[in-house]
Amino acid sequence: MVGGDANTLAFVHDFRPEKGTIAAHLVPLAVTPMGVVLGEGNKHVGIAPGDLLEWVERTFPADVDQAFITSLSAMDLLARIGWHAPAPDRLTSGAVLNVDELPDELIEALDRPSALLVACAACRRLCVSDEFVWRDRRLCAWDYHAQVFGPRGPWRNGPYEERHFETLPACAYVVSPLLAELDVAAVLATSDLDETVARQAVNLVLAADPDRSYLAVRTEGGYTLLRELVAGDAPVSQG
Repeated sequence: MVGGDANTLAFVHDFRPEKGTIAAHLVPLAVTPMGVVLGEGNKHVGIAPGDLLEWVERTFPADVDQAFITSLSAMDLLARIGWHAPAPDRLTSGAVLNVDELPDELIEALDRPSALLVACAACRRLCVSDEFVWRDRRLCAWDYHAQVFGPRGPWRNGPYEERHFETLPACAYVVSPLLAELDVAAVLATSDLDETVARQAVNLVLAADPDRSYLAVRTEGGYTLLRELVAGDAPVSQG
């Protein structure tokens, strides 16, 4: 690895110039509430050997948040001796020569599956393609929570009819700290239950509290039921 920032991780596996340039491979990154995710595929840029260190410092400047570079002296030595290794079939921590120089969150990301990344339709930050989709727009977790679980979301009072369950919002997961920012709490989560039983559990809560606003969302393996907080509600744990 030679450097990175919040959007990109750069590595070189062959410091021998080909046609006068060294290839630096650029891997896209998505920062999510669940950790960093590496994007599928990578691009590469050709760099003149004499410009390599300057390119790394220019591409990942120290004054940019989350930017880092690895040891320039080690990089210079590897370039001088023409160090090279086969291109990895899959980028993992075990394939990285200087893994101990990477931030912890990137080491963890290297051992997670990669994913197709897209730009959030609202803020343009990179996000995992199909984790948060609302009205055919792919969003990051932050914008999805704000739009779907905010005041203009599809809140309701009273139990759902069967047809309503077919059009519920769906996402990979909900994030307690993001909910707390919206004055929303998750009050029920189902997982690996029979569909009929899960729907009955959701409606049991809604029927018992018909004056409060609730929103059921389909999540991985089940449902999460959200409730809008009002004055006097107990603080919500963000654990």
